[in-house]
Amino acid sequence: MQPTAQAVGPQKFDMAETKVVRRKSCAGLGGIVAPLLATVFFLLISESPVRAADQPGAECLACHGDKSMSTTRAGRTVSLYVDGKKFAASVHGSFGCTGCHADLEGKDFPHETPARVKCGTCHTTELEQYARSLHGKANARGDALAPSCVNCHGNHDIVPVKDPRSAVAPLKVPFVCGQCHQEGTPVSRNRPIPQDNILENYSESIHGEALLKKGLSVAPNCATCHTAHLILPHTDPASSIARRNIAATCTKCHSQIETVHRKIIRGELWEKQANVLPACPDCHQPHKIRNVFYELGMANADCMRCHADEKLRRARDGKSMYVNLDEVNHSRHSLEGLRKVACSQCHSEVNASHVRPCETITHDVDCTACHDEIGKLYVGSIHGQLAGKNNPNAPSCKECHGTHGVLGKQDPQSPTFAVNVPGLCARCHREGQKAAVRYTGTQHEIIANYTESIHGTLLKNGLTVTATCTSCHTAHHILPRSDPASSVNANNVPAMCGQCHHGIEDQFEKSIHSKRVSGYSKPLPVCNDCHTAHAIRRTDQDSFRLDVMTTCGRCHEEIAKTYFDTYHGKVSKLGYTKAAKCYDCHGAHDVLAVTDPRSHLSRANVAATCGKCHAGATRRFAGYLTHATHHDPRKYPFLFYTFWGMTTLLLVTFVVGGAHTLLWLPRAFQMRQELRAAEAKRAATPETPASKDDDKDTDKESPDA
Repeated sequence: MQPTAQAVGPQKFDMAETKVVRRKSCAGLGGIVAPLLATVFFLLISESPVRAADQPGAECLACHGDKSMSTTRAGRTVSLYVDGKKFAASVHGSFGCTGCHADLEGKDFPHETPARVKCGTCHTTELEQYARSLHGKANARGDALAPSCVNCHGNHDIVPVKDPRSAVAPLKVPFVCGQCHQEGTPVSRNRPIPQDNILENYSESIHGEALLKKGLSVAPNCATCHTAHLILPHTDPASSIARRNIAATCTKCHSQIETVHRKIIRGELWEKQANVLPACPDCHQPHKIRNVFYELGMANADCMRCHADEKLRRARDGKSMYVNLDEVNHSRHSLEGLRKVACSQCHSEVNASHVRPCETITHDVDCTACHDEIGKLYVGSIHGQLAGKNNPNAPSCKECHGTHGVLGKQDPQSPTFAVNVPGLCARCHREGQKAAVRYTGTQHEIIANYTESIHGTLLKNGLTVTATCTSCHTAHHILPRSDPASSVNANNVPAMCGQCHHGIEDQFEKSIHSKRVSGYSKPLPVCNDCHTAHAIRRTDQDSFRLDVMTTCGRCHEEIAKTYFDTYHGKVSKLGYTKAAKCYDCHGAHDVLAVTDPRSHLSRANVAATCGKCHAGATRRFAGYLTHATHHDPRKYPFLFYTFWGMTTLLLVTFVVGGAHTLLWLPRAFQMRQELRAAEAKRAATPETPASKDDDKDTDKESPDA
């Protein structure tokens, strides 16, 4: 079919219906110009038919470059979009579309549904291997779960295997295989696969850790052992993991295994026949390599031939090298056979081919070989930073956890059991010990204060869920309080305390003391500012109730002064604990501005707040000035002038009365002297009967005398 001018232009079609939807040309160009342009255009397009192979990929992408292009297959909508940039950058980009879709060679647009691509046209060896494999046979019998080339390699964006972007790059292979072989997938549920948790076990193995956690791309992945295309069951003699072939598969990486491997295991030759290696999975479980201890490997009994001797000493410093095997067998690393960690897994530098295997050890045990995440936390902590500087005071793993008798933190005998943690930390942090000597902060007698605190008291009573040192400071990521990442940094303290006191944290985060609410840039109080860090007391103790005003007064100094001028404050000073304190009115952790409707002292709530102590309190009762003071003439002028008026009146009264008294003193002294003189004269004159009668007459005549 020769295209016409009307058929040229951008084209769209539905693959399901195979009906072309063509855009009509624009309206005719009138006059003389229109016929001329139409003639030129016709000549250009009539040169040859539009074919799929004329310009590789370009014509196809005219339609398939549309992201909305799709078709329906088996009742499902399938996208027919092809990313041109990715295809051009792929290994097939130079071949064009018809390099794979050969059946479309020379076909007109729109084409019929293309036949399935046959990768074996170019990849003959891989196709032959695939056809013999489990996957190929399943595909041949029509198994819907059988993978094909596109499931692993992709389709239009295939890049070389060595390219990190490749779907089958070494680091991605476990995830590609895991699409089918991960636990819970249709393949794992419906097909007879003898191994369970394959992907999980591999990720925890020494191979998986090297590949997935360390990025060691040469580490074995699924295809290394099972091959990429000739995957066969281990019962097939041709399989790479068949019993007689597995040693050859392993020695592709472990090329000198005969030289370095232990020769005698349990009194028997490891290599039964010369140059014939035993089957590796007999000792090293498939997919779980080195994740568990294998009894046929370097056994603890070999180490205990020497280290069971209590007199064994290290030559250079005389340190005891004795190991209590019973202690090891009951440690966290044994767990009664559930997890058997051998000596050689910690002391990894041993060489079983030596008469004395441990003579090759040159470094201390590296616990991070297994405890990688914890090791990272420790390195960033203050303890790890000191260790990095080779500070002799830096604690190491064994100082807290022990050596051969390591126990879990849930074991009451473990030094890291909750009840034992304060004593463990006290080895360094008790006053006078090495950590306390280096400490330059304001906290002292830390261990003693904690022991007497509410947390320490509960711990002594056996409540192991109460807070210990590690609950606040963490176990392995201990940092100074000034460090923003520290769990005890002021910004992090509410969240840290909230791990136990969850409801209280919620209240605090909504209070005026929370930066999120107040928006203040200045420091705001957090838990330890009111409760202290290590000497935390019960809030219902008299000592706490009496000290709380001083605590609040450290920030609210002026308001605290006015409180002590009130009745509540005065009786509190006298030691009366039932009088209202700061938190009785304002709240403890949910302090809000008085203008906030949720505040305990808002207009709607103040009467109820007062009613907690004063039953039947009304709003008028609660309207008195709680922090009123006669020292502030601007805020309380009536009180100010009344106080000073009464004070002035009192002073004037005392001054006038005092002056009057002082002026009267001389006259009083004179009158006292005259009185004494008259009494003395009378006493000196003898009395006669006549004089007595005269006196009586005188008394009668002059009664005023």
